[in-house]
Amino acid sequence: MWYVRDARALVGPPLPAVTRVAVYDGAIVPQTAGVRWRLRGTTSHQRYVERAEGDTLRARQARIGRREATRAALIPITKSPEWWELAQDERRAIFEERSQHIASTLKYLPAIARRLHHGRDLGEMFDFLTWFEFAPENEDLFDEMLAMLRKTEEWKYVEREIDIRLER
Repeated sequence: MWYVRDARALVGPPLPAVTRVAVYDGAIVPQTAGVRWRLRGTTSHQRYVERAEGDTLRARQARIGRREATRAALIPITKSPEWWELAQDERRAIFEERSQHIASTLKYLPAIARRLHHGRDLGEMFDFLTWFEFAPENEDLFDEMLAMLRKTEEWKYVEREIDIRLER
């Protein structure tokens, strides 16, 4: 169980306020009364990532669930129809060749662990659920990474983004 410290809609409408977030892995999620919202996503193959980049990410990436990582951020994102109308190679060019999403974030690993969940293919309201975990002393580092990413060309296609900060 994660406790919500802050939730801000940065682009688009907010989600209803909640005080706690439960995270479940797998297809079976308990039905709980009083749930204000339920976000679903699935982990999938890495998109827009070339083999060498994927190998580097796997070698540097910390695992989710580390004892010292008592802070987390859940950032649901929806991209515009213009993003999805681009061909795969055009999205890749924006994502990495111009925005350098992977290359510029490597320096933040392993302090920040991340897992990307895809919701678009499930018909969910968010295309991506980005989950990050880090130790309290690395929250400034996390904020620095987000600020850098939000200035990239890739972020021009974000039409909804909510920054939910959590603590366990």
